Amino acid sequence: MVVMKMKFPFQKRVKLAQGLWLLSWCATVAGATTFTLGCILKTELRRRAEVMDNQDIHIVPNTLMIVGLASLGINYFASKICQDALDAGRFPRWKNFLKPYFAVSCFFTVLMLLAVIMSYAMKGSLESSLKAGLRNGIRFYKDTDTPGRCFQKQNIDRLQMEFQCCGNNDFRDWFEVQWISNRYLDFSSKEVKDRIKSNVDGRYLVDGVPFSCCNPSSPRPCIQYQLTNNSAHYNYDYQTEELNIYLRGCREALVNYYMGLMNTIGAGVLSIFLLQGSVLVSLRLLQTAMEAVAGKENTEIETEGYLLEKGVKETIMEYLNPVLKFFLLKNQVEEGSAAATTAATPTPT
Repeated sequence: MVVMKMKFPFQKRVKLAQGLWLLSWCATVAGATTFTLGCILKTELRRRAEVMDNQDIHIVPNTLMIVGLASLGINYFASKICQDALDAGRFPRWKNFLKPYFAVSCFFTVLMLLAVIMSYAMKGSLESSLKAGLRNGIRFYKDTDTPGRCFQKQNIDRLQMEFQCCGNNDFRDWFEVQWISNRYLDFSSKEVKDRIKSNVDGRYLVDGVPFSCCNPSSPRPCIQYQLTNNSAHYNYDYQTEELNIYLRGCREALVNYYMGLMNTIGAGVLSIFLLQGSVLVSLRLLQTAMEAVAGKENTEIETEGYLLEKGVKETIMEYLNPVLKFFLLKNQVEEGSAAATTAATPTPT
């Protein structure tokens, strides 16, 4: 069954070729935009690599960069095909090229759609990555003398000030780790000794947070230490009074930031996907309409164009069968080689 069959007089074919030429160059610019968006997202993710535990989330920008570059090539050839479509004598030279061209184009167009879907579906992976990464970042905050972690404190402080957040889930995460280096502790002090002895692991834990958790918009001077001790501060109740530190956890802040960025990029790439799909559909109609003109003296006759000569299922199988036959033949060759090797191996007596 022919899908999307349409009649094309000569003038309509000319207008289709001219419009498609312009559309293909617009899609070329859109492909460059897709690549740029992928680079921007990749850069933003790499900026916070020290607080991310895995690199799975990078599949989104990597895919965007790949389909962006592929789109440049796809739409460049589409513009060349449109130019030759106006000359019935030059168009047949594309005949053997168009079938693999459409297969590759459809593959990368579908990949573009998958990138859009992934940009909305990666929230869980992003959140788990940030949860583990921020936990390690807070844990190694004090290790400014350890190779590989020299800038950990600086990175965490900058992160908390930039995103106006504190800790992983909230400010209480700092109560569970020793974030003050031993080199800045006076071990002759009774208070320091008592705190270390009171901890099973011998860590110096305090109910305080780094300075980067302080909220500069608070009218009260920053209270960094003894946050849960009401008697340590005048007119203070940590359970009812709004603390003058950031209450939002950095994981929530970063997830909201990155998901907002990816959702915005996803919406932009979705519009580019629709544009790319329009180019492929229009090019297919132009191709089938021009095939009826090939080899005829009168090129101004009315022709018919269609999207698919057969049904969707039959068309997919037509493209898949050569691939399946290739892999089937390869498996048969490997099995034959293995059988020959086994037969040639002498049996020990």
